[in-house]
Amino acid sequence: MPTRLLLVRHGETEWHAENRYAGSSEVGLTERGLRQAHELAAVLETMPGPPAALYCSPQERARITAEPSARALGLTPTVLPDLREVHFGIAEGRTLDEVRGTDPDAVRRFLADPVAGAFPGAEPPAAAADRAAAALRSIAGNEAGPVLVVAHNTLLRLTLCLLLGIPLHTYRTVFPRLENCALTEIGIDGERTSLRRLNAPTPG
Repeated sequence: MPTRLLLVRHGETEWHAENRYAGSSEVGLTERGLRQAHELAAVLETMPGPPAALYCSPQERARITAEPSARALGLTPTVLPDLREVHFGIAEGRTLDEVRGTDPDAVRRFLADPVAGAFPGAEPPAAAADRAAAALRSIAGNEAGPVLVVAHNTLLRLTLCLLLGIPLHTYRTVFPRLENCALTEIGIDGERTSLRRLNAPTPG
């Protein structure tokens, strides 16, 4: 039987309103982001067959998002470095317009193909997808499920494409956005992956 993984993007951060690229940067949650984390925990606590294990990115915004769910479900989060967000190179900590002001060609290449045209200095998107897919397959192989996984927007979209056989360079159009603390559910059975729900909202 496939192992069910509940994939969650962390709560809203202080850079959310400005749409700044927060890859390897450490950015705090807003009050709304903290509320989203608590609402997520409330939803998970009352759902039939709640998560029996919890894994999260080492970055603070993911760990803080995971804390209310860990308390509500009586779980100890396992922190996996391979669930960290993609580093965005010259775009790190900047908006797209700010990058365009200094390197318009880099923005043009990125918008045309965000994988082949990844920002200079960025982690190669294919490498990020490979590490995260390997992490999720390892979790699925070691846990009976369901499993809660708290990670990041770009990393999860890339990984969903890889696991589901969707061309990586389409991740921004196929999955325009994973909402903060929304639930995306997949089933993993060895090399096979099924998408069971996408961006299911939680209050907050």
